Amino acid sequence: MGITVKPVQNKKEKKLFIDLEWQLNKNTPNWISPLRMERVKVLDMRKNPFYQHSSIELLIAYKDGQPVGRIAAIINKNHNEFHQDKVGFWGFFESINDPAVANALFRAAADWLKARDMEEMWGPMNPSTNDECGLLIEGFDTPPMLMMTHNPTFYPALVEEFGNKKIKDLYAWYQTTEDALSHSTEKLRRVSEKILKRYGITIRKIDVKNIKREVKLMKEVYNNAWSRNWGFVPFTDEEFDYSADGLKDIADPDFLLMAEKGDKPVGFSIILPNINEILAGIPNGKLFPSGIFKLLSGMKKIKTVRVLILGVIKEYQFSGLGSAFYIRAMETAREKGIVGGEMSWILEDNLTMNRAIESFGSRIYKKYRIYQYTL
Repeated sequence: MGITVKPVQNKKEKKLFIDLEWQLNKNTPNWISPLRMERVKVLDMRKNPFYQHSSIELLIAYKDGQPVGRIAAIINKNHNEFHQDKVGFWGFFESINDPAVANALFRAAADWLKARDMEEMWGPMNPSTNDECGLLIEGFDTPPMLMMTHNPTFYPALVEEFGNKKIKDLYAWYQTTEDALSHSTEKLRRVSEKILKRYGITIRKIDVKNIKREVKLMKEVYNNAWSRNWGFVPFTDEEFDYSADGLKDIADPDFLLMAEKGDKPVGFSIILPNINEILAGIPNGKLFPSGIFKLLSGMKKIKTVRVLILGVIKEYQFSGLGSAFYIRAMETAREKGIVGGEMSWILEDNLTMNRAIESFGSRIYKKYRIYQYTL
């Protein structure tokens, strides 16, 4: 029968598309099961506001009648309008270790995108740079932090076999709280306080009781701070609200910070507990009937965090405000007994950010890659 690739056409096939992540990764070292409800949520074309402006085609590969891989072809209209290009994307890739299967999947995705006038194909994006993205190419020896990808060691070879070429690498930095504090000297703390005083900036905790107002302020900063970054796509109001709503249940208010000059937001930082520590004990990704109790009881025992977002508006990006956020986060981590954390992801050519992180004694411990293919 050979290899065939077919589009998902009904609920049963969509469930199979989602289930393949577990079927093909159950023996992958250090892979941690995500929550199934989150995978269903991101692929919900009716509720996820990403699909209000973009489209996706889910594809499953079969070998001798058995499902052996999957991929999604994606057209992010907001990306193409913002960058004035014709780029399509691929994401949600999974495959057995068979180049013929991977090639068939990439060919099907490329053909779908080309038929819709796309000129290039980038990936992986699941489904955009505002979500999980990047293929792990270094750092397979440790589990991923929350909302970061993880894949078998043979995936890079499968992806490159088709002709996908590197377009950008993403870095994940790791640092222990002890090392961070040792590099955060008293002099650096004083300099940080002088920076805040010089610019008239204050850093406060985000008020979770007035989260709608706070989300509005964060949106202002986000779409300003990242607009010059490679791959940036501005959030719509609906997308930002949707993402914020998905994070509020796991967020620790002590790690949610806003910087303001008067009433104007100039930066914010979101650091999240690494719930993957708990999800490692829920291998099927199901919260019910017992997973929810493991999640709730384990939240206070989490010892690592991920710096998910640290953004400063353009006017203050070279002011040293980022260091002030880091120092505040380090002190909070010490108070809460956090042993270490990941800062991710950072573009490889974001020299300002990478140098600042390195100056605190961090090390790059994982690398992820985005690929490009000419259609």
